[in-house]
Amino acid sequence: MPNDPPAVMIFAAGFGTRMKHLTTSQPKPMIPVAGMPLIDHALGIVDAVKPPRIVVNLHYLPDALEAHLAKRTVTTLREEPDILDTGGGLRNALPTLESNPVLTVNPDAIWAGPNPLRMLLEAWDPIHMDALLTCVPLAQVHGRNGEGDFRLDDDGRLHRGGTMVYGGTQIMKTDLLHDVPERAFSLNFPWNMMAEQGRLYGLSYPGHWCDVGHPEGIAIAENMLQRHDV
Repeated sequence: MPNDPPAVMIFAAGFGTRMKHLTTSQPKPMIPVAGMPLIDHALGIVDAVKPPRIVVNLHYLPDALEAHLAKRTVTTLREEPDILDTGGGLRNALPTLESNPVLTVNPDAIWAGPNPLRMLLEAWDPIHMDALLTCVPLAQVHGRNGEGDFRLDDDGRLHRGGTMVYGGTQIMKTDLLHDVPERAFSLNFPWNMMAEQGRLYGLSYPGHWCDVGHPEGIAIAENMLQRHDV
């Protein structure tokens, strides 16, 4: 693993609408799974790689997250007046992150197995890659129905469609964020540009992963942790 890991962005601004009543009075990252909030699960994998800075973006019901994170060495950024989506949120945070590349984390997922950020750092090849995404084979995915997001070719490049699910962690160069004219946009836009240039890569995760984007995902994640966590 590199001696100097990049800064980390945790995406915590979303409305959590799929969580229904559970996000009426709290943001999704504050929902507890296995005895602690989702944001703390995310911080657990982040802390293990000792990044120089951790930035968390906020929008929906930000006070609860700000209060919870006040005791941590993290920087919170409120997206106001409008939410910026993942790409716009990351671009907005770049002056605070002071890092290129960056690691990004979606906190609405639970991992059972090796630390995905450490795996990304060990596999990162900036000569050939503009982004490296952690992807989970469908057989190891819990709490999510449907097809995969990507397929990995023999060289490790990602292509749309297939049996690999994006797990919500990546290491990514930030240069192409400045080429998107919209203020609010998804990371899919720079990913598509990278894929066209053959510079979007994926890492197959060997453990188990659970989507906790809906209420049923909480019990599924807790059961997965009991059976598979190492």
